[in-house]
Amino acid sequence: MTTEENENEAAALDDAQVKKEKTVPWVCTARVGLALIGALGMMTLYSQRINLSVALVCMVNHTATEVLYGGGGGGGGNTSATDDSSPFGLNDTAQQQQQTSCAANSGSDKSTKDGEFVWSKQTQGFVLGAFFYGYIFTQIPGGLLAQKFGGKRVLGSCLFMASIATLLCAVGARVSPNLLIFFRVVIGLCQGVVFVSMHDLWSRWAPPLERSKLIAFTQAGAQIGNVVALPISALLCDYGFDNGWGSIFYVFGIVGVVWCTAWMLIVSDSPSQHPRITTAEREYIATSIGTKQTHLSFKDTPWLKFARSLPVWAIVVAHTCSNWVIYLLLTSMPAYMKEVLKFDIKANGLFSAIPYVIFWLFINIGGVTADALRKRGWRTKDVRKIIFGIGSFSGILLIALGYISCDNSYLAVAVLSIATGFCGLQFPSVLVNHVDIAPPFAAVLLGISNTAATVPGFVAPYLVKKLTPNSLQSEWQLVFYISAAIYVVGAVFYGIFADGEVQDWAKRYMVSAKDQETQNDEVKAVKDDVESNVNHDD
Repeated sequence: MTTEENENEAAALDDAQVKKEKTVPWVCTARVGLALIGALGMMTLYSQRINLSVALVCMVNHTATEVLYGGGGGGGGNTSATDDSSPFGLNDTAQQQQQTSCAANSGSDKSTKDGEFVWSKQTQGFVLGAFFYGYIFTQIPGGLLAQKFGGKRVLGSCLFMASIATLLCAVGARVSPNLLIFFRVVIGLCQGVVFVSMHDLWSRWAPPLERSKLIAFTQAGAQIGNVVALPISALLCDYGFDNGWGSIFYVFGIVGVVWCTAWMLIVSDSPSQHPRITTAEREYIATSIGTKQTHLSFKDTPWLKFARSLPVWAIVVAHTCSNWVIYLLLTSMPAYMKEVLKFDIKANGLFSAIPYVIFWLFINIGGVTADALRKRGWRTKDVRKIIFGIGSFSGILLIALGYISCDNSYLAVAVLSIATGFCGLQFPSVLVNHVDIAPPFAAVLLGISNTAATVPGFVAPYLVKKLTPNSLQSEWQLVFYISAAIYVVGAVFYGIFADGEVQDWAKRYMVSAKDQETQNDEVKAVKDDVESNVNHDD
């Protein structure tokens, strides 16, 4: 079938779905319920992932670290700020004097308490990046497990284990930084299956013309996790039990255990298995997306087709490039707020949360806009490309951010927030695209792209520590220039090669609702014949 025929067929199905959608309720439906509890799960997941960024500020004895390791701390040797010239030819000594003045005006140093641990900046970088050393290895296996056993059990059980590991982080840190690194790796291993499992669920639950907003809303819950975790972690640092920072891990670990219990009780793998879904909604979902074959194994997965598909490569490249900026902000923003903008620890958490509110808004606005455009007849691939392209504007804002001094800290927070918001347009474009092009393999494809896209998660924080040994604005400028360039490269590649229709190699694994109903009737007839023969023999 040609590309034009595929697009015509998709357009006809979309028209039929628009008519059907008008008669099917939206509020208080099973699919919206899945989106809500899924968003809470993503909030829990990211709370456990990001809380260390604030906790680490409370855990480390910054005074002792400065005395022992100097400004750099990379290898334990002292590093003079004036020895390292600015990559942009700026006067670093003048910048240091300006930052000292800002620090004096803000009084941030007076309100920041020294913690228990004397860890170099290099060690802190490894602690922050450890999560991603585990996270990168379970993306593809997690997709295969979800594809085989269903997303519900895989997601619930693994996030439960991540919650237990979170509870153990405080004990691990006091034993050794290496043990804390181990627990963070375990959390990464367990959380690596969460997004791919959710994609498997949405490939069965999300009608095509609701796909953008449902998936985007669910994944946007992660940003609420940031909004909740950062200020709460900052407050716990000051007022919590177990020296403050220890309570951060206990609180978010317990929340994870509670959520996992609710997830296992409420969620079903597909509409056909849901005990409370209405007949109208079940039929609407089935006729909109068809029914995917169940129990697809490793052997069923068309690995060579993946490797030869330019739309798949477009997703991988775009996902990786945009994640560089997202992970940079996720892991390094509290340090930037403290070192450059000179906020105290409480303000660090509160002001770090602001960009993620904007992030959440952009994700959901982008999702609603994408579905609205598709209902108006826009081609899916055009919608995905345009929205992701607009998101690359965050790179320009990052460059601008690098030239705002701590004297204009509120302007810096505003620019940082908007830049983070534009990054959110990755979600209703690239991160939905797996389900567009290959619904039966959406989980595995997300596993592939997220494996590549996780590399920035452990490279970015380590590179930031290397490029900002003296915590100077000029050093951060280089970080922002590199990040902007990476994002633009991803946007260009995606704009050229992305697609929005189901690929031919994926269609043979899909069964339409009508064919599935026929198969079910045939199976039922065979069972009736067998039972009739057994009864006749008796």
